[in-house]
Amino acid sequence: MQYPYENLENFTLPNMLNRSFKLYADKKVLSKVAQEPMTYKELEYGVHTMIQLLKANGVKKGDKVALLSENMPNWPIAYFSITYFGGVVVPILPDFHPADVQHIIRHSEAKAVFVSEKYLQTIEDLDHSNIKFVIKVDDLSMVDDLTNHSYISKLTHRISSKELPKPDEDDMAALLYTSGTTGHSKGVMLSHKNLVTNAMSAYKNVDIFPEDTFLSILPLAHTLECTVGMLVPILHGSDIVYIDKAPTPNVLLKAFATVKPTMMLSVPLIIEKIYKNKILPKFTGSFIMRTLYSIPFTRKKLNQIAGKKLLETFGGRVKFFGIGGAALPTYVEKFLAEAEFPYIVGYGLTETSPLIAGGRLGMPIKVGSTGLAMAGVEIKIKDPDPQTGEGEILTKSPSVMLGYYKDEEQTKDVIKNGWFYTGDLGYIDRDGYLFISGRSKNVIIGSGGENIYPEQLEGIINQNEAVLDSLVLEKDSKLVARIHLDYELIDKMFKANNTPEGEVKQKIENYLEEMRIEVNTKLASFSKIQKFIEQIEPFVKTPTKKIKRYLYVE
Repeated sequence: MQYPYENLENFTLPNMLNRSFKLYADKKVLSKVAQEPMTYKELEYGVHTMIQLLKANGVKKGDKVALLSENMPNWPIAYFSITYFGGVVVPILPDFHPADVQHIIRHSEAKAVFVSEKYLQTIEDLDHSNIKFVIKVDDLSMVDDLTNHSYISKLTHRISSKELPKPDEDDMAALLYTSGTTGHSKGVMLSHKNLVTNAMSAYKNVDIFPEDTFLSILPLAHTLECTVGMLVPILHGSDIVYIDKAPTPNVLLKAFATVKPTMMLSVPLIIEKIYKNKILPKFTGSFIMRTLYSIPFTRKKLNQIAGKKLLETFGGRVKFFGIGGAALPTYVEKFLAEAEFPYIVGYGLTETSPLIAGGRLGMPIKVGSTGLAMAGVEIKIKDPDPQTGEGEILTKSPSVMLGYYKDEEQTKDVIKNGWFYTGDLGYIDRDGYLFISGRSKNVIIGSGGENIYPEQLEGIINQNEAVLDSLVLEKDSKLVARIHLDYELIDKMFKANNTPEGEVKQKIENYLEEMRIEVNTKLASFSKIQKFIEQIEPFVKTPTKKIKRYLYVE
């Protein structure tokens, strides 16, 4: 596969970085909202300064170094300094439980840790038998109390000025522990070539220029944000701005107004909330508006007007809004398409670095599709159903992982003859567009042998304005749905402050039953849901806001 990037034939992170340092030296690259950005030249200096610190403290090619921090400009400095001379970065999602962090550091055999002030307590509480030293990400200083001084003192006479070792493109660069919906966390080994080729594969999907500004709101420890939100902009000389708080609506609105980004990534939940809470109520608040919105022609016109306002909300300059990490509800995507909003839906997994397929700006949109195969990526369907064309999605590309760390058996289960078995079910249409049906592990078999995809049913349930989340499960050979409601809205609907608690409870039960009946009118006979159950507590989710389904299996 030929990629249109000069002087980048050897696919390693230092080669990619050095190319950008040379081409874009004086351009801005990393900052927080409303702060002075560092330039590519300053990034280069920061990376090489940290390399010297790591080398002086005994980190060698192949050693693992953990990275636990929220997004900030020093996160990429830590990431690139570890991988530049052949070390292996172990990014840890901030949402992980301290017990998971302990497991990851022990299982990965991390020699050192970069950690932000916010998560320092988590590291302080760990067993430090493997950890030789700790560096605080906020100011890139050594944490004295968490440093093994007897180990460090033995190294002082060994420091050499020899040329830095260079990683090969097939060397492991990153070890990522997944937080999946099915439970078991696995260590995914990604090589330099995996990451760099995946970053380069985006060139057919969207044009990116040094003048572009990326707003980063997803955790960098997740492969989607790391590859598409960090490697891709740095490859193209663009700049990246980080928010320094949780991405609440108010924080995001201020960031959009200040940064005026041209590009950003999001999980579906963010854009779904904007549509359900800010846009849809304006079209359903009165009988006249509901009537107009039900007519396809006027709905499209209204959505186009709303789309222009949405662009203004995002700062007025957005030309690429990437959505991934989970399924985008069809009703939300129909709005985005009719609103002519510049969105792209992507599909991939941590094991594929992550992109497998994605929409392409300027090409026809097919609502419900995750687009075409990325450049250099092959996709095929294993044993497609003769009627529907559905089967397991397989992929082959330079971005497929090296394997699972310390788990050859599981690696052999998913990589066969160069093809990666995704565990997702879907089909490819005659134009080459990929459609995802659901996870093979989640499929429920109907009484007549039909495949029922709970994700599709949940998408229909979630259209209700009072539903925040839903989860469809099989119980006693029947379909049930757990429903987490928007209780702020429910309180207003049922005047909860002036109504006895028992009466409110009965109203909620009646409301759920009415909702179930309405939903079932939109479902095939074999996939009708027998019962809606109120889920009072919010569902536990992964960092990309997918429900951890295994926690709710009866």
